[in-house]
This record gives sequence, C-alpha cells and structure tokens, in this order.
Amino acid sequence: MAAFLARVFKDSSDNTLVQLFRYFFVGGLAFVVDYASLFVLTEYIGLSYLWSAAVAFLLGLAVNYLISNVWVFTRHRVENRWTEFAVFSLIGIIGLGFNELIMYAGSGLLHLHYMLSKLCSTAIVFFWNFFARKFILFSSHIDQ
Repeated sequence: MAAFLARVFKDSSDNTLVQLFRYFFVGGLAFVVDYASLFVLTEYIGLSYLWSAAVAFLLGLAVNYLISNVWVFTRHRVENRWTEFAVFSLIGIIGLGFNELIMYAGSGLLHLHYMLSKLCSTAIVFFWNFFARKFILFSSHIDQ
C-alpha cells in the first residue's frame, strides 16, 4: 500500500492515469480559488458575473500552473519556462473562452444561476485543460 501511495502522490510519473488523478487535486484547488473569487468579485466587489468569471479563472490558472509544474507533469516539451507558461496560458485562455461561452449559455440564455453554470463549465474545461496541456506541453521533449 505504501508503494502505491508513493507512486500516486510522491514519485515522478508519466502515467496518464496518475497524472489525471493528481491533476484532479490540482484542478480542485484551482477550482476553489476560481469559484471563491467568482463569488467574492460578483457578490462583494460588484463586478458582473462575466468579468468576475474571467478574473477568477485567471487566478485559478496561476495556481494550476505552479502546482502542475511541481507535482503533476514531470516531462517538459519546452525548455524555456516563459514560453511554457505562455503556451500553458494560451491553453487556459481557450479554456476561459469555453468557460465564458458555457456560463453565458447557462446563465444568459437558460437563466440558470451563475454558480450552477460555473459547475457545468468546470467539468468541461477541466478535461480540455488536462489533455491539451499533457499532450502539447508535458510529454516528450522537442527541439526548439
């Protein structure tokens, strides 16, 4: 059991299932930052839910990048960390686009509460972010 726990939580791993499991936790923490920020920015700061969603999503993106680099993905296709962060962010911005569309469809068109729309968005964007980042950024190394 200790070896299994070490493999899942501690040791470096290129195994997609292990990475997906870890990314679930990282995504969960990023989601908490994102979701809480959405609520605070909308309810207490008074921003519209779409502006709040964009800012909150970017805060979650920063948390996700930092922890993903340390714990989830061990291989890097890009040597330069600034370039890697730029591509990581671009994938996140595409995810943000999905997020905004889903939130608008859910809350603006279907009149769901914005927090419910966010839950729907999170499930879809989670898988986009993981698989795009894994296969574009964090697999075998490529020459630059």
